[in-house]
Amino acid sequence: MAKVIQFPIPNPEKFGFKPVRKKKPGTEPRHGQLHLFGGAKIINLNSLTPFDEALMLDEQGDNRAAQQYQKAIDAGDSIADAYCNLGIIESGKKQYTKAIDCFTKSLKADPRHFEAHYNLANVYAEVGNLPLAKIHYQISIEIEPDFPNSYFNLGITLAMNKEIDAAIQSLLTYRNLAGDEDQSQAEELIASLMRSLR
Repeated sequence: MAKVIQFPIPNPEKFGFKPVRKKKPGTEPRHGQLHLFGGAKIINLNSLTPFDEALMLDEQGDNRAAQQYQKAIDAGDSIADAYCNLGIIESGKKQYTKAIDCFTKSLKADPRHFEAHYNLANVYAEVGNLPLAKIHYQISIEIEPDFPNSYFNLGITLAMNKEIDAAIQSLLTYRNLAGDEDQSQAEELIASLMRSLR
């Protein structure tokens, strides 16, 4: 007879997406003193880049954010970040195929884009493709080993895939990285998984 393991319902925040809130280092224009003998150009200090405008609209919940992210992509402004945030918008509309397309285009522009790997893993978990979710959570951990939610989501994914020992290890790592208020849920999951091993 098979045992039914009852898992507590995970806090939706953990499976939530991680939008890019600012440009990655090295993608911002360099500012500072102009070279004395070099050519000068006029910089309008009041204008935002297309990505900055899209981000501002997105944070305000404005539906025009998706169009503005596309303008940023067309202008070559923070392409990986813009595709990543556009993928979150598509996923929010349950357009998972379009979301996956956006996240993979983000990764094409920057193969080590942490948020794109993490968010792509969330979409794969949402649609039930646990092997691909697992791979992208593991990649996100390689890139940002101190981000606790990757370990939590990986632990849930591994548990759903019946990889109990690995799930426990991932949740233990999450517990060590997470704040005190977030540890109780991990403790319950770990205890439940350990009982299932007996």
